[in-house]
Formats: sequence, structure tokens, C-alpha cells
Amino acid sequence: MFAVVACSVFVANLDLFIVNVALPAMGGSFGGSTLGSLSWVLNAYAIVFAALLVAAGRFADRVGHKPVFLAGLAVFTLASVACAASPGVPALVAARVVQAAGAAMLMPTSLALLLATTPAERRAHAVRMWASIGGIAASLGPVAGGLLVEAGWRWVFLVNVPVGIAAVVAGVRVLPTGAGRERDRGALPDLLGAALLTAAVAVLALGLVKSGDWGWTDDRTLISLAAAVLAAVGFLIRSARHPAPIVTLPLFRIRAFSAASAGLTLFSIAFAAALLGAILWVQDVWGWSAVRTGFAVAPGPLVVPPIALRIGPVVARFGAGLVALAGSVAMAGGALWWAAALDVRSGYAAAFLPGWILIGVGVGLTVPVLTGAAAATVPPAQFATGSALTAMGRQIGSVLGVAVLVSVLGTPHGPRVAEAFRHGWYAVAIAAVLSAIGVLPLVRRRRG
Repeated sequence: MFAVVACSVFVANLDLFIVNVALPAMGGSFGGSTLGSLSWVLNAYAIVFAALLVAAGRFADRVGHKPVFLAGLAVFTLASVACAASPGVPALVAARVVQAAGAAMLMPTSLALLLATTPAERRAHAVRMWASIGGIAASLGPVAGGLLVEAGWRWVFLVNVPVGIAAVVAGVRVLPTGAGRERDRGALPDLLGAALLTAAVAVLALGLVKSGDWGWTDDRTLISLAAAVLAAVGFLIRSARHPAPIVTLPLFRIRAFSAASAGLTLFSIAFAAALLGAILWVQDVWGWSAVRTGFAVAPGPLVVPPIALRIGPVVARFGAGLVALAGSVAMAGGALWWAAALDVRSGYAAAFLPGWILIGVGVGLTVPVLTGAAAATVPPAQFATGSALTAMGRQIGSVLGVAVLVSVLGTPHGPRVAEAFRHGWYAVAIAAVLSAIGVLPLVRRRRG
């Protein structure tokens, strides 16, 4: 069973890294599309994924985890074919929306299937194992993406197809049908709430991405930001009143869950901006090929799985809060190193690599630990819903991270490139510091 879940989660996580590496190649294929328009290849996926995660998780808690998992895997696989066949950016963004819907069904149910068949005392370890799959995908993703882009960027989507087909066939036979019998038989998920969340995140990202072109005081920017606030308020009201809300507000009364979720969201802002910024720096500023970029980016993710798999005793001794706090500090340190050391003429080993390794250490210390801390507080009947909430926060953070970086970078050229990226590294550091502040309640809880 674990092999089927692991392969499915692997391809879903691999998609993040290989698409980032392929972004410049897509721009060249589609007539030199701007960074702002190409960012929606990433953001459309993340927004829909975030908005549907909890609805899919709650639906799976209601009808069963296995059928929703298999349906999500099938949708993800078919949408990957559509992404590869896209004739332009609009069609690719539309296919990515469908792909995100499949991933939203796949991810929370994969963890729910794992947790439902794991004894209570082993669940935190199981979550770290599940999270480490993402780290393994991250470590292989840049190199795989670079190699696939050399053959053509469409291969970054086609690579999902054979794995998806094999996992569906195997999943029908080996996944436990009885897992998750303690089902939530409540109302159907709040689809209007999901639409409001989608609108809130989408128009906020639009305002941030276009602020460089429009200007912060332009009516279009102000209208986008105001619409995001209104949609967010409407979403919170729906969540408070609906019997099956997208965000289960009472869960956030649990101190450990709310602190872990806030820390993950803020950390994801920092990581998404750092990842895209690193790839753009290496390809666009240094002019490296996609393959060389993949090898340049690989060392950071490579440090994540060993840390995630061995962090358990450290967490048991010092608590999740202190470990995640150290991870956020490492992320901020890596970004500040880049701000001080990276220049157009600087070297990879002396300037880029130390900061990227620090960021990788930060990811290994923070993401699996906070994911485990949040999951440990969720009742068994809401495993999929709880894991979807934390994953939703990570996706929203990823959208905001990409949007903030695009806004800060603008379209710099010549001597202004290094300065623009320096501002981007400062934005990463600020988000990481905010993540450190967000996990402080976990530290206090441990000491108490």
C-alpha cells in the first residue's frame, strides 16, 4: 500500500520542481511570454489546489478515502496529458487548473489512507515519512526537470502519465477498502466557500503580480486588493456558518494546530519565492542551461530527506516549536547570505551554494515537523480534512510567495538586476522571520 501512496505523492510533488525549471523554456516556446503571465502556470495550479483541498478532504472523509484517491490520481494523469498538448499559455493554465483538482483529491486522501492504517503511537513518524517523499521528489526534481526540458518542456508533464496509470491499476488491487470507516456523515462541502477562497487568493495574486506594471496607487491594483479583502471576509463568514466549511474554524482553537498551520503558510511564502528566484537567477542572470540549472538547484533539496527522516529524536527532546524555529532562522539566513554575496559576476560555489544549502536545511527542519505537529491534533474521522487544511495553507503561501517575488523583481535589466533580486532575497528573509514568530506558541506550549 505504501508504495502506491508514495509513487502518487512523489509525482504530485515532483511536478512543482520540474515546472519551475521549465518555466523559462515555456516562455520561449510561447513567443517570449512575460514572467507575469507565466507565473499563472504556477499560481493557477496552487490557487485551485488550495481552494479544493479541504473540500476534497471532507468529501473523502464522507464517502471513503480509496475511491477519492483513485479518482484524483486518474484526473491528475489525464490533465498531465492535456498540459503537454497545450498550444499556448491560456490552454496550459486551464489544463493546470484541472490537474490541480486531481491533486487536491489525491494529496489529503494519501495521508488519510496512511494514517488510518497506522497505530496512533506511530502516526507522527508516518507523517514525517509521508512528508519526506516530497523532499525526495524535490531533490530529484531540478535535475529531472533540466533533463526533460532538454528534450522539450512538454515532457515535464508526460513523465507523470506512466506512473499515474501504474499507480491507479495497483491502487485498485492493494489499497485497503475498509480504511477510514469512521466517516464524517455530515453535510456536503461548501463549494461556494471554495469559490470565494479561489477568488480571494486569485485577485490578491493578480494585484501583487501586476502592481509593478499598474503601480500601487492605480485603480486596478486597489480594486484587486479590495476585492481580495471582500472575498476573504465573505469566505470567513461562510466558514463560520456552513455545516461543512472549507476552513473548520474550531480546529484553529487548538493552539498547536493553529501555530503549526500559520508557520507552514508563512514558511511556504519564503520557500516558493526562494525556489523561483533561484531558478530565474541561474537561468536568466547567469544564462545557464536548464540541465545545468537542475544540477545547480539539486543540492538544496538533497539535504531535506535525511533531515526529515532523522529529525524524530530531536523533536522528541526539544519539541516541534524549537526545531521549526531553527528551520525558519536557517531559511532567513540563506536568503540574507544571497543578498550579501550574490552578484552577476559571483561564483556558484562561494556565493550561491551556501545560501541554498541553508535554505534546504530550513525546509528539512520546518515542513515535516510542522506537518506532523498539526496532524497529531486532528481527530481520526477528520484526518483528510485536517491534512488538507495544512496543505491548503502551504499552497496559499506558495501563491503569495510567487506573486510577491514577481512584484518585487518586475522586469529588471542591466546593472539593476542584482539590486532587484536583492530586494527579492530580503522579501524571502522577512517571510521566514514571520514564520519563526508564527511558531513561537509551540515553543511556549513545550516549555509549559
